[in-house]
Order: sequence, then structure tokens, then C-alpha cells
Amino acid sequence: MHTLGHTFVPNPIHAGGLRYHGMAPLVSALFDAGVYEARAYHHNACFEAAVLFASTEGIIPAPEPTHAIKAAIDEALVAKETGEEKNILFHLCGHGHLDLSAYDSYFSGDMVDYALPSEAIAEAMKSVPRIG
Repeated sequence: MHTLGHTFVPNPIHAGGLRYHGMAPLVSALFDAGVYEARAYHHNACFEAAVLFASTEGIIPAPEPTHAIKAAIDEALVAKETGEEKNILFHLCGHGHLDLSAYDSYFSGDMVDYALPSEAIAEAMKSVPRIG
């Protein structure tokens, strides 16, 4: 399992998600096998994608899947540019009706694009045992 260790506490922003320190073992194994690639996006870009999705699909996404929506839109734009026909699949989990304060933060310009410093990652990894 990819993890930052059980002592890791994420920054109190929406991207902290459920405040879990790792990825599921199956998701980790699929990443290690090269089945998918990981991407990171800033919060404002994700919410911009979420607003586009909500305005076209009529569904307000929860903050967590906005990252997948951003990736799906990016893939669609690349396919459009190259002329490649492509099926793009992403997972939309939950709706944003209980997370409207995050949307308020986005629309008011208060949302901060936060990147976890590499020093914080290194510090968290000190508690993770080395196996193998």
C-alpha cells in the first residue's frame, strides 16, 4: 500500500479528502503495474472543471472527484487536438450538496492552491517501515 504513514495529518483543505494516509492496496498495485498514471492538479483548476461539469451535466460533484473530472477533460482536449477517437472513463463518487462551502470558497476567490512541501512528505515517511 502506498502510504504517508498513520501519523500523517493532511493540511485541513478539501483535498485532504477523508483524511486517510494511504491508497488502497489494489489501487497501489495497479499503479505499480503501470495500469494507470497518477496526476496532481491544483484546487482551483479542479473546481473550474467541476463547474464546467455541473453546468453541462447538471450534477454538482463532491470536491474529491473534481480531480478526476479535470483529468478526463484534459484527456478529451488532447484527443480533440490530435483527432483521436477515445473512450474516457472516470469515476464520479458522491455529490457536492454537502460541500457547497468549498464551492463558495472557489467562487469567492478564497480557495488556495496548496502543494504539500517535500519536507513534510519526507518527515511523514520516517514513520513508514521499509519492507523488502
